[in-house]
Amino acid sequence: MNEDTIGKGYVQVYTGNCKGKTTAALGLAFRAMGRGLKTYVGQFMKGQKYAELKSAEMCRPYITIEQYGKDTLIHVKNPPEAEDVQMAREGLTKAKNAMLSGTYGIVVFDEINTAHFFHLITTEEMLEVIRSKPAGVEVIFTGRYAPPEIIEAADLVTEMTEVKHYYEKGVPARDGIER
Repeated sequence: MNEDTIGKGYVQVYTGNCKGKTTAALGLAFRAMGRGLKTYVGQFMKGQKYAELKSAEMCRPYITIEQYGKDTLIHVKNPPEAEDVQMAREGLTKAKNAMLSGTYGIVVFDEINTAHFFHLITTEEMLEVIRSKPAGVEVIFTGRYAPPEIIEAADLVTEMTEVKHYYEKGVPARDGIER
C-alpha cells in the first residue's frame, strides 16, 4: 500500500536554528494519517514527556513515537555520556528496523542531526539509513546542524530560520506550544 500511495518515497531533512522541525514532521504524520498511512517517530536525545507523546497515543495505530534519550538535555555545558551514546545506537537500530518493517509509510528520525552533532551517530550511519531506505517509505531527518553529506543526499531540505522569537523577551517554553 505504501508504494502505491507515496511512490518510491523520498528523504526529507528539516534543519536550522529555529523552532518548528519536529512540529513539521509531526504535521506530516498527521496528514499521512488522513490517508491511512502509518508513521513511526524515533526521537533521539529526548526522554522528556512532551505533549506529542499523548497526542500520538490518541492517534494509534497510525502514529507511534518512541524516545531514545534521558529526561535531561545534552548541551555544550552538559556533554553526552556513554549512556547517551548507547541509547542513540539502540534507537538507530529500532528506527531503522521500523523503516525496513513494511509497516510504516513515514519514518521520522527526530533530532538525528543533533545527535550527530554531539557524536552519538556518525555521518556514515546516517547515509546507510538513506541507502537502505526501501521504496514506499518516506524518511525524515530533523534537528539542527544537518551534516553537509546528508543535505547532499536528501531529496528535500528545509531550513528553519529564526526571524524573531519571543524567547528573546524571556518567554519560557509553554505547555502545548513548545512542549
